[in-house]
Amino acid sequence: MDRSKENVEFPSCDAYFEAIQSKKKLPLSLQESLTAAFAQIPVASFPEVPTGRVIEIPGDTSVLDAVRILSIHNIRAAPVLNLEPGAPADWQGRYLGVIDYSAIILWVLENAELASVALSAGSATAAGVGMGVVGAVGVVALGATGPAAVAGLTAAAVGAAVAGGLTAEKGVSKDGLAAADHLGEDFYKVLLEQEPFKSTTVRSIVESYHWSPFVPITLDSSMLTVLLLLSKYRLRNVPVIDPDKPIIKNFITQTGVVKGLQECKGRDWFDYISALPLSDLGLPFMSIDEVITVNSDDLILEAFKCMKDKKIGGVPVVEGPKRKLVGSVSIRDIRFLLLRPDLFSNFRQLTVIEFMKTLGSTLPDSGNNCLVKPPPTCAPDASLGSVIDSIASRITHRIYVVDDNLEVVGVVTLRDVISCFIHEPPGYCDSYLASAMEKLEGKGAGSVEKS
Repeated sequence: MDRSKENVEFPSCDAYFEAIQSKKKLPLSLQESLTAAFAQIPVASFPEVPTGRVIEIPGDTSVLDAVRILSIHNIRAAPVLNLEPGAPADWQGRYLGVIDYSAIILWVLENAELASVALSAGSATAAGVGMGVVGAVGVVALGATGPAAVAGLTAAAVGAAVAGGLTAEKGVSKDGLAAADHLGEDFYKVLLEQEPFKSTTVRSIVESYHWSPFVPITLDSSMLTVLLLLSKYRLRNVPVIDPDKPIIKNFITQTGVVKGLQECKGRDWFDYISALPLSDLGLPFMSIDEVITVNSDDLILEAFKCMKDKKIGGVPVVEGPKRKLVGSVSIRDIRFLLLRPDLFSNFRQLTVIEFMKTLGSTLPDSGNNCLVKPPPTCAPDASLGSVIDSIASRITHRIYVVDDNLEVVGVVTLRDVISCFIHEPPGYCDSYLASAMEKLEGKGAGSVEKS
């Protein structure tokens, strides 16, 4: 499917912001005062990334190497450099976009299909996947495994099959989850050692899946714009450029903003708000019935598919009818499936709880050397300040609200925390969003999806 021809649009975010505004209990006068103050603070005053240098990934980097870079630097996303000769010298020519775990998850799920076909046919070449990823996915969807079938598929037919969830009953499998039954230990041999999988580059993923717009703001923009983009408009990161140079000077994330709020301790306005219990702020904004969970005996691939489908960055893992919390899985945990081949040795039966136990992430048995820490939790009457401290110290995007029996009763995200402090003046971001759409259309980008 030619994603470059899709309409470019920001999703409607008004419903979310209107809903939380109706639940927020912070006096409107205080919100307006804080909003006005943030509008006067220039982005240039925001602290630089911890290393002092924004990590950038060249477009010709392989998917596996990109995952290694993200993992080594403990980051969720990075700008992708355009190394094509003759590219324009401005930022639109210098950068292709942002690579993050959301796009990588989609790539893994779709290529589980391709790997299944390749294994059944004997090799990726025999299965016809050399014709390209889209064609091979279409082969699986339509129940064919030969190169002639691949050649006969049209982009429209493939697109319809993919959009329909690969529902055809014939062939190796009908979706990426069922394809897991055919993978096992040979998954890596196909996905990372055979063509076209091992040669898949970051550039191809960024150009195929437009998960977030790449429209930088300048150093003289206001922090209010950043806060709104990271809350109401659901962006995970905002690149910052120097107006005179097409180079990213900073990369502001939701986590960075919450850590910045934490540094405001001692200021009257912050101390007043942070001392309030969650209920006094209308938190959690998401009701118990709206919290998306996965069961401990679900397949780990199902958990990642859930995050992709729901466009969320993490899910609590629960057991029993009362949803007792036993762990969590985040979107960045996909790196362990790519960097730890041993996890695929029993891929068909790998459940969420087995995945967590392998990584030492379950609540009862977590030790100091575990790769994935237990999920942060808080009581319904916890203060906002304690929630900010917990989130900021754990590099996580959410904290689960639980009762005395560890039953999940809500979730508070970074987006929720930022939203507590501000509201959007009428039409404040209109000019920015109009400019963003114009630039995205100029680059031929596809529709924008956010988690």
